[in-house]
Amino acid sequence: MTVEYTRLSSGLTVVTQNMPHIESVAIGTWIKSGSRNELQNEHGIAHLLEHMAFKGTKRRTARQIAEEIENVGGEVNAATSTETTSYYARVLKDHVPLAVDILADILTGSAFDEEELAREKNVIMQEIGAANDIPDDVVFDNFAGAAFRDQTIGRPILGTPETVMAFTPDDIRRYLARNYTTDRIFIVATGAVDHQTFARMVEERFASLPRKPETPPQMEAAIYTGGEVRESRSLSDAQIILGFEGPAYHAQDFYCSQILANILGGGMSSRLFQEVREIRGLCYSVYAFHWGFSDSGVFAVHAATGGEQLPELMPVIVNELQRAADHFDESEIERARQQIRAQLLMGQESAAARAGQIARQVMLWGRPIPNEEMMLRIENITPRRLTDLAGRSFYDAPPTLSAIGPLDQLTGIEDIAGSLSFNHKQAVNAAG
Repeated sequence: MTVEYTRLSSGLTVVTQNMPHIESVAIGTWIKSGSRNELQNEHGIAHLLEHMAFKGTKRRTARQIAEEIENVGGEVNAATSTETTSYYARVLKDHVPLAVDILADILTGSAFDEEELAREKNVIMQEIGAANDIPDDVVFDNFAGAAFRDQTIGRPILGTPETVMAFTPDDIRRYLARNYTTDRIFIVATGAVDHQTFARMVEERFASLPRKPETPPQMEAAIYTGGEVRESRSLSDAQIILGFEGPAYHAQDFYCSQILANILGGGMSSRLFQEVREIRGLCYSVYAFHWGFSDSGVFAVHAATGGEQLPELMPVIVNELQRAADHFDESEIERARQQIRAQLLMGQESAAARAGQIARQVMLWGRPIPNEEMMLRIENITPRRLTDLAGRSFYDAPPTLSAIGPLDQLTGIEDIAGSLSFNHKQAVNAAG
């Protein structure tokens, strides 16, 4: 299943992978622009644009967009993240021209009708309200805001009621013209697709997209700050995230951080799950994760537990972080490698997942990354590299703590940072 890659004269990047064993095609248009590319007065506009793209064009009404794709059994959707926005469709191979036409139409001919905008603002108001009712969402939004204080990278993607309600069609058009240019758009198709035929379709239908501007918009650099956000609520459980600065996508330690997260809290056999849940029964959910961005990242542990377990839970988590800076068994690393390898290969069995995987690779590294190359990067990770990364991550920068729920018994971030620093100094002195 060879990946084929073409850079059109317009600047658009087209990538395909033929998967002859399936009858469908997953098509996606990925834009290297998300909530982080908003100006200070545009908070939430990237997500609003994603919604409005489906609310009518010069050629189709919102209903026609939905009916035309569903009349052939297909589906179409979109998503906004911190650094990207994607519009994607999945259809049987006979209906690829229709899917390409619809995706091109919503990206080049959206009407941004005033009445549709007013209705969609109300929909997003409900979405914001629903997110605020979900502790899992709130604790992650607060975590990002504390880790990158007063920066666009740390703002909630949905925006605020005040900013969303203030946007006009012209505001959306200005954001679109500034960010949806051919040098930042990647169109990927996987499944029963012929590369040359697909590339010709894209070249024809997306021809009206604006080219790369002479002065490309600059993205505000991310500066990890760390900090603490607590939100006491009368809930049955407390949601806790304890995090630190992590490697960016292009950093040497990116894959090392993925292995570290897997060993610490990547599954039922992980250190945190075994110690916190299986042995001590302190929570029903605990895991570690690493978010990479283009110029920064975060490494964190999330736990959900009863408020009365917090005094015992936090020291155990801190202790596992300290242990990570001291020692790893080769067997742990190999298990993490196999889990990542399985996730990589299993994900490629789905055309839609494979399309997203290819799009991210091309956006981040400028080319599709062969499986062999990716696994080689993971094979080169040693116990020494992991302990070195853990030591630098957990001791060299201020932590970030986000918590929501019954928090009366939750220790403060200063105590957590002090415990990490104190025990680290003790370990260094003992080793010396």
